[in-house]
Amino acid sequence: MRRFAAALCAVALFATGAQAQTLKDFLAAVTKKWTTPFEPFQLIGNIYYVGTDGIAVYIIKTSQGLILMDTALPQSTGMIKDSIAKLGFKVADIKYILNTHAHFDHTGGFAEIKKESGAQLIAGERDKPLLEGGYYPGDEKNEDLAFPAVKVDRAVKEGDKVTLGDTTLTAHATPGHSPGCTSWEMTVKDGGQDREVLFFCSGTVALNRLVGQPTYPGIVDDYRATYAKAKAMKIDVLLGPHPEVYGMQDKRAQMKDGAPNPFVKPGELTTYAAGLEQDFDKQLAKQTAALQTAK
Repeated sequence: MRRFAAALCAVALFATGAQAQTLKDFLAAVTKKWTTPFEPFQLIGNIYYVGTDGIAVYIIKTSQGLILMDTALPQSTGMIKDSIAKLGFKVADIKYILNTHAHFDHTGGFAEIKKESGAQLIAGERDKPLLEGGYYPGDEKNEDLAFPAVKVDRAVKEGDKVTLGDTTLTAHATPGHSPGCTSWEMTVKDGGQDREVLFFCSGTVALNRLVGQPTYPGIVDDYRATYAKAKAMKIDVLLGPHPEVYGMQDKRAQMKDGAPNPFVKPGELTTYAAGLEQDFDKQLAKQTAALQTAK
């Protein structure tokens, strides 16, 4: 996870302008992992993994249909639909599509799956213009970061709830990674016990500019508020937009019938958020130094 985050941070200052080829090369390198298939599986309770080896996508089964959490790159949409079918589910049964954040690697299949299923798309209110424009904030004309635009049916803010049948998810505003970055919390049954699950949006700096001409106004304060919020949350199961966030592959390999679910790890979010905050401080210092040098 740290190596992945560091790699993203390393190209944070080269997302636009003269160094655009650096970004293109970076994306070409990570796309292989991001598009590598991964066998779908039941993760915990009514949550199922249908993503790739490098991008996490989830299906939530409810008594009244399915909820899809994020997608992946556009070229992986067929793979995701195949994974849904392998689990015995139907794309036509998807009633809601939830988004954590409006970046191209998590939104590429929204338009196609929304059209095929007739599902409603729900996202953080500050990410609505990004989704409907199909662009990366602060870098609107960069085709390397673009994705198929899609209509948002409902925009949510802190504390809003989405309910389908017997399942309710609560939206938590965790901006920074994107302006409308939204983490989703729900409760699942695990061996007769209730477990609090958080689909954490993200907290990496990634391609964002923090100083000079920031990706969006107030981004630094947003990041700091998100880290404080995440560290204070009581979560049993941390999930995220990339498998590296929570060690998905290793935990999947540890799963055994009758054994405790390895995805249950209270305190993992607090530790993870603290690490993100440290990485953020380092990246902010680097970007600040680079800006001063350039003056």
